[in-house]
Amino acid sequence: MPALAAAPEVLSEAGWLARRAAHEHRVRAWTDPHQARAARGERHPVHDFLFTYYSFRPAWLRRWHPGPDVALAGEAARGFLRDPAYRETPAGVMVDPARLPAARRPFVAWLGEVFAAMRERPPFFGCHGLHEWAMVYRQAPEEVRHPAQPLRFPPEELARIVESLPVACTHFDAYRFFTPAARPLNRHRPDRSTTALLEQRGCLHANMDLYKWAFKLAPFTPAELIADAFELARDIREVDMRASPYDLSALGFAAIPIETPAGREDYAARQRAFAARGEPLRARLGALCRRLASG
Repeated sequence: MPALAAAPEVLSEAGWLARRAAHEHRVRAWTDPHQARAARGERHPVHDFLFTYYSFRPAWLRRWHPGPDVALAGEAARGFLRDPAYRETPAGVMVDPARLPAARRPFVAWLGEVFAAMRERPPFFGCHGLHEWAMVYRQAPEEVRHPAQPLRFPPEELARIVESLPVACTHFDAYRFFTPAARPLNRHRPDRSTTALLEQRGCLHANMDLYKWAFKLAPFTPAELIADAFELARDIREVDMRASPYDLSALGFAAIPIETPAGREDYAARQRAFAARGEPLRARLGALCRRLASG
């Protein structure tokens, strides 16, 4: 078995308990309202998306993990040993990268390659957020994904807007929801196998997916990193829907009118800001992939 880091950071019991409490307090600001809405049978198209589209439960988001090379001192740390990813060491209880299941190692290697490719590929800021428009393009009203939210334009005007702009989506998990009529309009044909070739840092969904990659590496991911990625994804989802063809003014979200030059400039500026926020998170996740690969 590969050795753990020779000089781990050692957290006192009081220290790591405080970090755990701070993490839970932070994420409950997101999970508690979601669970309250779910109990009432309500759905919010912006704030509930990360809990319904992604597969990470609120209870898992609240769970704290220190990440590799951190030793937890004190008797209470022994509770972590219920998770097979942890083991007891002379320094304290630690998550052990060598305990990453063998079946997960190809995924970690692939993800590290995707991050490396994205680091070298220039970001693209000219998609105008048309993916949500392409998901309702030439679609019957009963087929619309968010039927509780009105559209800002009648179907023919919406179609005219889509057809008047270049559709250049590089993200497979957005493209796969395009209507059949919209797919031929897209400059690219992304699929699972082309992720490493097309994924790029300017894409809102690629930056939103940092949350997905962070939780897929749990419990080896520091919980604070998962929370940072969730917070970024939550902010991105708001912009994603404000730039969509849906009218969310009743929910307090003003439209970003990408059908206008000024709206497209606004959207691109937000893309750049999200790309800048995502960069350090992606770097930390890339470093985690390399740490897990080294055992």
